[in-house]
Amino acid sequence: MFDIVCVTNSALCRDDFFTRLEMICKGGIDRIILREKQLNNSEYTELFKKADKICKAYNIPLFAHGNTDIAKKLEVRNVHLPYSVFTADIVKLNMNNFDIIGTSVHSVSEAINAEKSGADYITAGHIFETDCKKGLPARGLEFLSEICESVNIPVYAIGGIMPSNISLVKNCGASGVCIMSALMKTENPIEYLNSIRNA
Repeated sequence: MFDIVCVTNSALCRDDFFTRLEMICKGGIDRIILREKQLNNSEYTELFKKADKICKAYNIPLFAHGNTDIAKKLEVRNVHLPYSVFTADIVKLNMNNFDIIGTSVHSVSEAINAEKSGADYITAGHIFETDCKKGLPARGLEFLSEICESVNIPVYAIGGIMPSNISLVKNCGASGVCIMSALMKTENPIEYLNSIRNA
């Protein structure tokens, strides 16, 4: 099983975000992380409620991003946290509040600590050059392989993922990929997801 995860950024959309989200769900995405850092808590809450209705209609898991307090308020069982938030919250987090907790890591030591601290999965990146991290060098496939070898929980590669490099990511031992820019910008998310699946 090789999972494809959509990480959202509605600011990148040139069309209606919710129409695009529905197309991504129709395309057979495995899960969606609602990562909308430009929104305040109130705006994020409203966006999440609308997105959740769409995802539930297609039985796609929707993950809250970045804030455990909002997740609890929304009674969301799945959450993805930046590593700094994960390590700060892990002391006070009641794991029973969530079914799945993921975090983003940028080193082997962070990956190992995330697993020890109870993360169910991690994202590792950025693996390839991406416009989202302009000017920052990619960490590369060797980095991804080291992360995958250092933990026993699923590792999802993020950053510059496209059909042409999926096989390289798979060969490193990743359990899946996270895609943001391409799915927010492509004219046809369904076709794009098919090309990822068939790569």
